[in-house]
Amino acid sequence: MIRTSEVLKVIFEGEIIEDYPEDTRGHSCLMLGFGDEGRPLPVVCAPKDQYLAIITAYVPSEDEWDKDFRNRRKK
Repeated sequence: MIRTSEVLKVIFEGEIIEDYPEDTRGHSCLMLGFGDEGRPLPVVCAPKDQYLAIITAYVPSEDEWDKDFRNRRKK
């Protein structure tokens, strides 16, 4: 389970690790922060004129990310 407080922590304290300005659905980005007990927590969000849309938050697979969770592994 991902808690709302963890997502908020990522938004306020995390960093943008991927930016998607040309996304067909509108500008969005992937943020990385750390939730409860230091677990990595990526959050995809989209800045809107009057709010920040949270698209998804997930627990990343260690198989898909480098050990710092900032770069995707090459396939």
